[in-house]
Amino acid sequence: MGKKCRIWWPTQLSSSKSTFPSSAVLFGWFISSSSASLDVVVAFASDEVSLSQLQPGLQDRSMFSILGHCAANLSSNRQLQRVRLEEDEQTKHSVHDNMYHKETGNILRGNNSRWSCGCHKLDGISERFKRTSIENGTWIQLLFDSHQSFDRNICGIPKLHHIHWHGNVVFLRDVHVVVYETPAFGSHHFSPIFRSSSQELKTTIKKPKWVTELQQNALQNDLDTVILMINCAAAAKMFFDRHLVHKTSSFQYPKLCMLVSSTCQLVAMCVASFSTLFFIILQLLFTFISYASQSWIYFTLEKVFGHTWKNMRVRCCQILYWPVFLQHNGFRSPSSVEYAEKVAVHRHSLWSSVAVDVLLGNLIGLTLLFHKECVCSWVTNLSSNFTNNLLRSGCVWLMGAPAGFKLNVELAGLLGMISLNAIQIWSTLWFFVGFLLEYYIKGLATLGIIFGATVPAALIIDTIALATLHISTLHWFISLLYSHQIHALAALWRLFRGRKWNPLRQRLDSYDYTVAQHVVGSLLFTPLLLLLPTTLVFYIFLTIMNTTIIFICMLIEIAISVIHATPYVKIILWLVRPKRFPSGVWFEIISCQNSGNGLAPETSYHMKEKSETPSSVLVSYLHSNLLKIGQLVLPDYRTVFCGVSGSYIASLAYGVLSGRRTPSSLRTGLPPQLPWMTIPYKLYWSICHDSVLSWMDCNCDAVL
Repeated sequence: MGKKCRIWWPTQLSSSKSTFPSSAVLFGWFISSSSASLDVVVAFASDEVSLSQLQPGLQDRSMFSILGHCAANLSSNRQLQRVRLEEDEQTKHSVHDNMYHKETGNILRGNNSRWSCGCHKLDGISERFKRTSIENGTWIQLLFDSHQSFDRNICGIPKLHHIHWHGNVVFLRDVHVVVYETPAFGSHHFSPIFRSSSQELKTTIKKPKWVTELQQNALQNDLDTVILMINCAAAAKMFFDRHLVHKTSSFQYPKLCMLVSSTCQLVAMCVASFSTLFFIILQLLFTFISYASQSWIYFTLEKVFGHTWKNMRVRCCQILYWPVFLQHNGFRSPSSVEYAEKVAVHRHSLWSSVAVDVLLGNLIGLTLLFHKECVCSWVTNLSSNFTNNLLRSGCVWLMGAPAGFKLNVELAGLLGMISLNAIQIWSTLWFFVGFLLEYYIKGLATLGIIFGATVPAALIIDTIALATLHISTLHWFISLLYSHQIHALAALWRLFRGRKWNPLRQRLDSYDYTVAQHVVGSLLFTPLLLLLPTTLVFYIFLTIMNTTIIFICMLIEIAISVIHATPYVKIILWLVRPKRFPSGVWFEIISCQNSGNGLAPETSYHMKEKSETPSSVLVSYLHSNLLKIGQLVLPDYRTVFCGVSGSYIASLAYGVLSGRRTPSSLRTGLPPQLPWMTIPYKLYWSICHDSVLSWMDCNCDAVL
């Protein structure tokens, strides 16, 4: 089997809008994942004049290498091939696995313009780089014909002439030229195949032996490495341009640059001063809370307003840490466009989440401020209707004969009077604090304007839990009564069956009960069974009321978590430039050329008679599959419902049926809490100033 080669060629070198030089030196990477395949990733090309202006030591410091030389095929009579055929009369060749080699010592001999292998002799530093590359074992010679035209504004495709590989001259039959568009930050990049957990199928069928061996073998074509190198092509070109001796100034308008610089300085100082003022206020509040953290009032308030405290802490830390996330960490160069895209999304995810949250908070807060009378009236009417039409009327209805069922009058009257007294006492307490409702609405609006919509939403959850404390208390009381009654009936039923529960082994064992135990059990079982319907109807009624309240709080909790977890930057970038979120690659075949003779042109005539295997040149265009909006946001939303599972729902249903305590929270995820920032005020001002200034300088440089 012959060695196959893939040449990854940037589309700007074959674009109809640019002219390819007659002699160009190629830069990129050689990737050989196996002995049967070779990938040549061309990052860019440079003419010999630009190469002579390089600073010394570039090749030693660069991670990419000089690949070889590409000469324009200007004549139609194949002058380069004809010269090589004349030299073949003096050279002997050897054939092995469809590859034709020459020793390195022989290829150094040639005329003044070409080497004996057919390579062009370059000038100055280009020739020195070429000799060094051939001595290291890697050099490629291409021919570029600009007269060929393809679709997508592609004019000309390189043709592989030969490769210097580990001291041998290799002529390959099967060549696959892949034309790709050079990735650019903010435009597009390539990514390997998207792997989703839903695509992985689990099976208990035993796999054949050949399947296991196939999975253990490494892929011959290392596509992941090639994609990584392609994403680094733009950085390689920038690295090359920075090492040119003659550099042109990137600013052509010095007065405009001075004006922009002064404006950036002024904006950075204003933003840093405002942020530092907010930082001082938060530090004073944190110090005051730290002193009161040991008192019982602090523990009580933290228990009652737990959701508000958690969301307030998260939001304050996000506000304090925004300059840290915004500043550009220059300790690692974004050599890969894919890495640079991920870093940019991570940098802008925090402030975008805070900005959207604050925007929603301002909309809700201003609406509450302008319509506070209507909101207060609506809340008052809602609480009055809920208390009178649902709670009181429901308890009175249950004290009679609900739906025609005959209940125990004494037990129903007792449970109904306890419920009515608790409702009346709690309603009286809220009547005296009802005048604070307007101030509460103003406080919600203020918190929404300053901290965003999530903080007042969390305060609403805690307020609903506090306002319905009497319902949760009654539900806890009736659940306790119902669960004990159920467990007592179950124990008495086991007594009649002669079975006993073994808590150590978690099983039912046989047991001989006495006659007195059976008599006492019979006397207890009958009244408990007859009183169970009365207890059950009160339990169902209060469970429905309490579950409705918990469900409303869970909906608000889900809304808070969704606001925190939504990747706003990804969604906006996906709407504007969906190519920034690739998911795998695919190839569009542009041309497929087959030649009748697969031998190299310099092979002698007696070798042509021995092998007539045709060679093939495949030309394709590299495309990217794009992520859908669901695939983009689903990983972020999975963290919101990480605590919700089948076991959680099953335990919730079992708790409702058995009368046990059910959780009042959905355990949705919140952003991780950052440690509280305690640094001097001047240092914080300096961090804010430098972050804003560096961010604005990067944007100004990109524009100018």
